Amino acid sequence: MRTITIGLAALLLSTAASFAAEAWKEADVGGTKIYTDAKGMTLYTYDKDEKGKSNCYDKCAANWLPLKAEAGAKTSEGWTIVDRTDGTKMWAYDGKPLYTFIKDKKAGDVSGDGVAGVWHTAKAD
Repeated sequence: MRTITIGLAALLLSTAASFAAEAWKEADVGGTKIYTDAKGMTLYTYDKDEKGKSNCYDKCAANWLPLKAEAGAKTSEGWTIVDRTDGTKMWAYDGKPLYTFIKDKKAGDVSGDGVAGVWHTAKAD
């Protein structure tokens, strides 16, 4: 019975990790490892956010789309879920909420890096 319980626990943990990992992935852009969404679009952090709190709403969120966390999404090492004031949830890495940029047109674009001096590509450790 103990073997079945351990096996079930391992299966549940691997399922939760794979479910979370479907929201993002790592990519190599110009020799730098970055995080992207599941479609390969670059993820960015915003200097005006606080750890675990988004400060990008309205016009900001229309241009910088929050990386939405689906209902039932499970966190994993370094990856957390942030509650937004509009009732939605979004992903954060190392406490920093993550966004895509509306002007990035294809996977690998990083046109949002450095915008207004406050937007930065989310780099993988």
